Amino acid sequence: MSAPHITIGRIGEHAGETITLKGWLHNRRSSGKIHFLVVRDGTGFVQVVMGKNDVGEEVFQRADHLGQESAVIITGVVRADARAKGGYEVVASGLEVVSAAHDYPITPKEHGVDYLLDRRHLWIRAERQTAILRVRHEVINAVRDFFNGQGFILADTPIFTPAACEGTTTLFPVQYFEDTTAYLTQSGQLYNEANAMALGRVYCFGPTFRAEKSKTRRHLTEFWMVEPEMAYADLNDVITLAEGLVTSVVARVLDRRAAELKVLERDTSKLEAVKAPFARLHYDEAAKILLDKGLPFQIGGDLGGTDETVLSEQFDGPVCVTHYPAAIKAFYMKPDPQEPDKALCVDVLAPEGYGEIIGGGQRLDDLDLLLQRIKEHDLPQEAFEWYLDLRRYGTVPHGGFGMGIERVVAWICGLEHVRETIPYPRMLYRLYP
Repeated sequence: MSAPHITIGRIGEHAGETITLKGWLHNRRSSGKIHFLVVRDGTGFVQVVMGKNDVGEEVFQRADHLGQESAVIITGVVRADARAKGGYEVVASGLEVVSAAHDYPITPKEHGVDYLLDRRHLWIRAERQTAILRVRHEVINAVRDFFNGQGFILADTPIFTPAACEGTTTLFPVQYFEDTTAYLTQSGQLYNEANAMALGRVYCFGPTFRAEKSKTRRHLTEFWMVEPEMAYADLNDVITLAEGLVTSVVARVLDRRAAELKVLERDTSKLEAVKAPFARLHYDEAAKILLDKGLPFQIGGDLGGTDETVLSEQFDGPVCVTHYPAAIKAFYMKPDPQEPDKALCVDVLAPEGYGEIIGGGQRLDDLDLLLQRIKEHDLPQEAFEWYLDLRRYGTVPHGGFGMGIERVVAWICGLEHVRETIPYPRMLYRLYP
């Protein structure tokens, strides 16, 4: 009877048993009559100890010539060992080579970022990269579970759109049919507002595209965003929902991905301190802090990356910056009746200098004012007639936000750049592989 196939991620459940591992050779070193093989299978990494006396001369010699990333099937006994990574190792009794690899281009030595990104399809096999992608998976699952548990309905929105949502200068045009031009979505929000008028509390979750010629560590041209929208909601409801989402996601990753955070050498004490409610900062207060610290901030302008970093450093956890000038926000933002020059909006800034992870607010529900804002932004009214219908037929106070998955993953993992948070990053000069 053949030994049962198990995954490395659950190897601790099989101590003392003879098992089979199916994976790839990550690394190898030898010490006389013993090979130490590090094998990975997508769920984790484990050391396989192979003695010549246990497997025989032929198998031992076969292992001696295996190249990095050769596909192998290992049979052996799981042994608890406190010195081993993960607390377990496998004492091999058999080896099958499924396919031998030679001259693997990503060796254990240091490589430049461009070299690695050109080989991203292989780089994602590295222990650090798989840890990041497992955290990403957990973040996405946590997001879905949070909204599903709060009674939100997933209502997906189109990727092809006829008009802009966040501004015409950052649109990717796409040839549709015949002489029609469509655009890749910048956000599902406008359609989500329609969904909320039908279903009450909704969210969409998918890829979004911004043609920003930006090369900062926080920007991708293609990224994933979750966008909830709520009927009968004001700015405070939006902020409360954002706080609940962020704290829930962070707690979930700390609970279920401790091993991955350890691989990433993440200081989890910073994440454990993330509790609601978050600090709140009016735009005017934020501007005063920046000016008092000598930054060249222009009152009335948007916050730059450095501004966000400086502000977030004033707090132990995330901070909510509210009431930006209405003139610099999107056409659909509702002005504050008490401060008509300010918008009822919020950006949630992550701590440790990671900047904005959430942007949203209360939507403009007045038809006449919305028409005026569309004209002010030089947008084609005919493209928004369907959106204006939402104000003609049963308009109510409503609001929501968008949360960028890659920025959240970068923050939780403690990464310098968002390019490692998605399997195949798309940036200003990066469209391959």
